[in-house]
Order: sequence, then structure tokens, then C-alpha cells
Amino acid sequence: MQVEQLKNVVVEQLEDLKAKDISVLDVRELSSVTDYMVVASGTSNRHVKSVAHNLVSEMKDQGVMPLGVEGDDVSEWVLVDLGDVVVHIMLAQTRDFYQLEKLWDPNWKEARSN
Repeated sequence: MQVEQLKNVVVEQLEDLKAKDISVLDVRELSSVTDYMVVASGTSNRHVKSVAHNLVSEMKDQGVMPLGVEGDDVSEWVLVDLGDVVVHIMLAQTRDFYQLEKLWDPNWKEARSN
């Protein structure tokens, strides 16, 4: 699966699973580890875990094997590593605390103030 297609499938799945505030960050010029980071919020620990589990299941069904899944034991922040796309599914308060968009998007402050 091509990178753009993978990114689009991930976003579609997150939308279908009712993830909130989905953000796609193009980090190709900032990192050699991945091309895109997708950040989304869940409404509860159970929702975060469910979104991550179902995303992994759907990716496997489409022939994309995750390189790793971290954080599903506590489910405040679950990372799903799909290689070219890394997905962060977080509780809203965890997302507010770590502010990944601010860290990885140099235009974050400008975009939020407009």
C-alpha cells in the first residue's frame, strides 16, 4: 500500500471509529523515522483502546502489519506504528499535556491563532 493511500485509510478508519479531532502531520522533512503522524482523541480509556484495536485489526485485514503497538495496557495514549504512518490515539487531557502537534508542526501556533 502506498504511503498516501495508507494515510487516507487510517484517517477513514479513525473517522469510522468515532475518534475525535483527527490531525495529520506531514513530518517527512522533520524525521527519517516516518512520513506522517496521525493524532486523534478518544473519549475514554475504553474508547482509546477500542479505536487502536480496531485500527490494527483493519490494517491487518488490508495486508498492513503494524510494526508495534504501545500503551494499550493503560490506554491513555496508544501508539500504532504502521511504518510510514504512526498513529497516536490519546485521551484529550493527555493530548493537551503532550501537545504533539505543537512539537511536530512548526506552523502550529500560527494556525491556532488565526
